[in-house]
Amino acid sequence: MITTNRVKRLLPILSPLIAIASALLVGAILILCARANPIVAYTALFQESLSTYFGLGNTLTKMTPLLFASLGVLVALRAGQFNIGGEGQIYLGALGSTLIGLYVQGLPALIHIPLSLLAGFLLGAIWGWIPGYLKAMRGVNEVITTLLLNYIAVNLVSYLVQNPLKAPAAPSPYSPLIAKSAQLPIILPGSLAHAGILLALIAAGILWVLLVRSPLGYQISAVGFNPNAARYAGISVQRTIMLVMALAGGLAGLAGGTEVMGLKFRLFEQVSPGYGFDAIAIAFLSRGSVFGVLLTSLFFAALRSGANVMQRSAGVPVTVVYAIQGLAVLFIAISLAVERRINID
Repeated sequence: MITTNRVKRLLPILSPLIAIASALLVGAILILCARANPIVAYTALFQESLSTYFGLGNTLTKMTPLLFASLGVLVALRAGQFNIGGEGQIYLGALGSTLIGLYVQGLPALIHIPLSLLAGFLLGAIWGWIPGYLKAMRGVNEVITTLLLNYIAVNLVSYLVQNPLKAPAAPSPYSPLIAKSAQLPIILPGSLAHAGILLALIAAGILWVLLVRSPLGYQISAVGFNPNAARYAGISVQRTIMLVMALAGGLAGLAGGTEVMGLKFRLFEQVSPGYGFDAIAIAFLSRGSVFGVLLTSLFFAALRSGANVMQRSAGVPVTVVYAIQGLAVLFIAISLAVERRINID
């Protein structure tokens, strides 16, 4: 017999799975409304994105920025901060890696690649630290500042690729190609998958150790649970908030850096198709778990990767995929409300 305590323990694991399953079920209804077969549509979507060589490579490519950015949202959430600025941090990270890839020449790849990644991380970290400083020292709501900084970052990159960074005779706004020595190697020959996914997995492992096995992770969690109690225990709440927001921005910056270094090899006006906003949904679906972020990032990447194939094979609009993503977030919000009610009872 399942006891109430066991149900409470299983809810954090089951609720994301139930949310995704519910979203797919409602998505199937939407597919039926479009006069298509849900089984055919979902088979085409997931078979293409996960079981074919090129499709898997494409999924891993899309998973890379999603994983980096969602880890940034996750680490901020652990400290009770809402990093809505992942999109802008991605743009700044892409800019940092591009500048090193363009203007630092003559280095071997063993030095050039880490240097470019570091530049992407640092610019993203600065863009995350700004709202962290404003929150910690001035009490300014980080949701507002991170959201507004998105627009500044996007328009800054837009200006740069239309003017000083624009490639000569380019038909549309983009920079010249970065140096070969700054480009990430392909890990699945003949596909788009690059070494960025390996770096993202390493980052996830390091972040797990940091959050779960280190004194700093305890401080971050303490600030997230109860800032007043953490302050009473001698933890600097202000310093922790600034550090966490800088780390969150740096991780999102790596998402932009690896997009430039591993996929596009130049800075485009539209660096990200909304990865920073998808990362918010992924972090909430993962329920604060690094492992959950890995799985949910893979799920979202598979949806993006197989969407066009689903449209061609089953005649289902790509917008159904975005509806499924939104429904998953809606259902996880409902599950959180139900879980809170169960805990109260």
